[in-house]
Amino acid sequence: MRRRTFLAGGPTALATVIGIDRPTVAAAAATGGAAVAPAAPVLFEPGPGAFVPGRPGPVPPPRRVGAAEVLGVEQAVREIRLADDAHGGDTLFERAGQSLRTAYLLLNEGEYSAETERRLQAGAGELAISVGWLAHDSNRLADARSLYAEALATARMAGDAALEAHVFCNSAFLARDAGRPREALRAAQAGQVAARQLDSARLLALLAMREAGGWALLQDRAACERALARAYTLFDRGRAEGDPEWMSFFGEAEIAGLQSQCWSTLGDWDRASEQAGLAIALQKPHFVRNRVLYTAELAHDRLGRGDLAGAAHHGSAAVALFGEVRSARIRSMLADTAERLRPHAAVTEVRHFLTGYDQAAAA
Repeated sequence: MRRRTFLAGGPTALATVIGIDRPTVAAAAATGGAAVAPAAPVLFEPGPGAFVPGRPGPVPPPRRVGAAEVLGVEQAVREIRLADDAHGGDTLFERAGQSLRTAYLLLNEGEYSAETERRLQAGAGELAISVGWLAHDSNRLADARSLYAEALATARMAGDAALEAHVFCNSAFLARDAGRPREALRAAQAGQVAARQLDSARLLALLAMREAGGWALLQDRAACERALARAYTLFDRGRAEGDPEWMSFFGEAEIAGLQSQCWSTLGDWDRASEQAGLAIALQKPHFVRNRVLYTAELAHDRLGRGDLAGAAHHGSAAVALFGEVRSARIRSMLADTAERLRPHAAVTEVRHFLTGYDQAAAA
């Protein structure tokens, strides 16, 4: 299958692909030459007689899977993450799902060495997590739960503690957003058990933040504060060589944003607003999606404080970035804020926000 473009047109359109079907810089370096297309395409559309999960048909003969295919899967994961950082999950989910199905075809129908199998399992599992996150961000929570279950099965079969910790980290976040606090706690705590086998204080810090989110949802303020304190102690140890590549988003802005979510859930609007504002100030420019997220959270927190004008101001700032980000999760947050502000349309700032929001929502 040739390289595909997800979206086209407009100055903020996404012109990227899931790069499982092309040679990478790493592949070129491994061969000592320029990147060239492999003789057989790495990512392919199965032919009429090929096996596709959920579609009956004959099993094709095994194909040899090697370093080029594995590098393609790994690069697909990186490109999904970069695209999500900039644009959110809504427009990526279906295309990324195609790459995931192909990765599992390679894993289940290919022939490979033991080392290739290890890397292919890890790559397919990470790809399942990435597609699961896109589903989560698109409010496809059942799809996300299923994809995380697939990734966890892959991690367990491979005996891959790093992949398992990542699955549990995302599963905890999903369970919290789905209103299942006990499940969020169990997943976060299981992730910490897996992560203790790795050399990454930052990963343990993120999992402690996931645990804090579960405690906040249970309205257990003391347990939440203990988890937050543990998370910051671990975070302050700094980065390490053992930090997973996927954790590039987890810096000072993200930990402030996650803390803000905890205070918001506990109804401590002053602390929530303070931390959301800090997250916005600290966020790097290329994390466009998270900038919109923190701004939407700050609008919500200002409304919690009863600051109608402040909520409308930050809501308008989030709406201004709607054209760059496609995230049903963020849009639903702003929709809730808009509905709660509608009775107060006599306030000038609120009226301006509602006008802009309604226009963006209808576009």
